[in-house]
Amino acid sequence: MPHHVEPEPEHAPGPRHRQTSVPGNLVRGALIGLVETVPGVSGGTVALVVGIYHDLIDSASHLISALRIAVTGPDRGAGVRRRLGLVRWRVVLPVLLGMVAAVFTAAGPVADAVDAHPVQTRALFFGMVLASVAVPVRMILHDLEHRRVLADAQDDVSHLRLRPWHLAAGLAAAAGTFVLVSLPPTSVEAHPAVIVPAAAVAVSALVLPGLSGSFLLLTFGLYEPTLRAVDERDLAYLGLFMLGMVIGLAVVVKVLKWLLHHWHTLTLTLLTGVMAGGLRVLWPWQDERRGVHEPDADLGQAIGLGVLGFLVVAALVTLDAWMIRRQLRAETMVEAVTDPEPGLEIGAETR
Repeated sequence: MPHHVEPEPEHAPGPRHRQTSVPGNLVRGALIGLVETVPGVSGGTVALVVGIYHDLIDSASHLISALRIAVTGPDRGAGVRRRLGLVRWRVVLPVLLGMVAAVFTAAGPVADAVDAHPVQTRALFFGMVLASVAVPVRMILHDLEHRRVLADAQDDVSHLRLRPWHLAAGLAAAAGTFVLVSLPPTSVEAHPAVIVPAAAVAVSALVLPGLSGSFLLLTFGLYEPTLRAVDERDLAYLGLFMLGMVIGLAVVVKVLKWLLHHWHTLTLTLLTGVMAGGLRVLWPWQDERRGVHEPDADLGQAIGLGVLGFLVVAALVTLDAWMIRRQLRAETMVEAVTDPEPGLEIGAETR
């Protein structure tokens, strides 16, 4: 009997949690914070590349649930403790600390570098993001392969593959993102009624690879006011911005968590399309209204920087894949020692 399309069960590719160190997570957080100050580069993309994306989404979802239980109940004390116990604090706290330190340190210099050398900086990040597109693709293929291996021998696994509608959804996401990032920037007054919703939308880029929070702020006309508020420690502006971020995260994280749980392959395919379509904003040669024009005298330098950025990220992706394989081998050896018949239990869990 042919399979009908159903929501896909959650199954994170590779080990459920990566083995990371606190100093390493500080560096990961700093990298995420650094790129969030650059229009066109997504902090979610960096989280994917350095292997902590699922950890951050899961932990943020548990934190939001803890806050909801604390407000609405029931069983506030036990419920909050249980949710907070599921948060990977060893990852979350160093990453947040690294992000904050990087944003407050780099906001001014990065904005100056982008303004002074737009072609060179966009070329560098174009190469980096182009290489990053391979990350969700690898996650999709590895996940499908892993689920086929875990399936019972008598099960039909023909549905555990990329389907045409997956690819169509990815192409649609790429096209939609391309159109979005081609819109000319606007200029609006930094009013509370604008700051809060703009921050709520922009923060979605923190958890959606391919969308840049700084770019969305640039589209709303709030990029420079926000960087200036950070640089000048404008607490009134930053307070409103933080309120918008909390609202946006509460909505986006829960929706994304649900999608990754029920439609894992489709969600990652859509994120791949968003990343690919978002490359439009990083085309090195464009004017202030985002009109694209042909390469100029900086072509050689731009190509060199683009290749450099591509190779750096490709090296990180390769290292991440090697670490995942090593951790999988270690976990498999432990399971073989502790479970004399692991195949029986695995089969029961994956039916």
